Amino acid sequence: MNILIIDHYAGSTQHGMEYRPFYFAREWVRLGHQVTIVAATWSHLRMQNPDVKANIAEETIQGIRYIWLKTPRYTGNGIGRVRNILTFVGRLLSRHGGLVRRRRPDVVIASSTYPLDIVPAYRIARKSNAKLIYEVHDLWPLTPIELGGLSPRNPFILLMQWAENFAYRKADRVASMLPCAKSHMQAHGMADHKFAYIPNGIHVEEWENSAEPLPTEHQETVAALAREGRFLVGYAGAHGIPNALHTLLDAAKLLQSQPIAFVLVGQGSEKKALQQQAQRLGLTNVLFLPPIAKAAVPALLASMDVLVICWQRTPLYRFGVSPNKLLDYMMAGKPVIHAIEAGNDLVAESCCGITIPPEDPEAIAEAILQMMHLPAEEREAMGQRGKAYVLANSDYRVLARQFLEIMA
Repeated sequence: MNILIIDHYAGSTQHGMEYRPFYFAREWVRLGHQVTIVAATWSHLRMQNPDVKANIAEETIQGIRYIWLKTPRYTGNGIGRVRNILTFVGRLLSRHGGLVRRRRPDVVIASSTYPLDIVPAYRIARKSNAKLIYEVHDLWPLTPIELGGLSPRNPFILLMQWAENFAYRKADRVASMLPCAKSHMQAHGMADHKFAYIPNGIHVEEWENSAEPLPTEHQETVAALAREGRFLVGYAGAHGIPNALHTLLDAAKLLQSQPIAFVLVGQGSEKKALQQQAQRLGLTNVLFLPPIAKAAVPALLASMDVLVICWQRTPLYRFGVSPNKLLDYMMAGKPVIHAIEAGNDLVAESCCGITIPPEDPEAIAEAILQMMHLPAEEREAMGQRGKAYVLANSDYRVLARQFLEIMA
């Protein structure tokens, strides 16, 4: 079977996030299918974007054919990102005929965060007599409305709303990463039988075989904290608005007198503001470290005593969440403090930690103290329950076969 994935932000193990299309594609190639991924040359998610001079370029990565469409650089979520999106969709519309002629797909998957690429995906599917699958990461335009504060009457939002409704009507199947989103999709035109829940996953084999050590700066920092007898609270991932890390810093202020250290690793639009907040609060128990390669994440998480993930309080999460970093945390076999209010909660389902309300510094501080005072063997048991849950439910080898079933 020839499978075409259209994912604006698709990456790989050599580029960085997002990894989902790469891991699915690699599994499908191993199972004997041909896979092409069409992606933009510039994404804010990747650690390394491809260096492409022409408007279109092609390369093969681990048996997967990548087609890169050149798009302008941007920072933040302003007009630059809108121009980047429209450039990608425009280039795809103008070149979709060539994609069909060179390798006619049997299945077309429209998988970007925003829904607008459903239009070229639909045209390609119709020309190829292929099945069309719309894969939903986030509910756009609801996400920029509820999280970003954009008006429902904003022209860009109106365009996205049209595209979302079009996608639900025209797709043969809808693969959702959000377990509780079916009613929303039905309200926007999706037939009941089209819905399938395919959550985010983790590549277990890659995780278990990962042996890359931490960078020297990270190793020395963690070792110094361990020598001081600190209880290490770790966070690894994006430093953005949805991550609500300002709440974690407020909790750190409450725990300033305790033998606890907060280690935050990553980058994002809010990192500078968070560093300024830490300085303003006089925090001596918080350390900000640069992002690390994906292969070094297991070593980082293994060096922590407890891992924390924070969310904003927003009604948007009533449809559920599917965060990659939570799966990494659970795979690390470490207990997790989960600050969330959502339609689903993997920490509660797997009994691998403590769930608390979001944006509540006192609750975070109390949960950290509770974890610190637990016997080490109890924390170990918590962490192992999370790992067992991931192995049973979130391995990409399992999810890839589930996805193939909805293509069949």
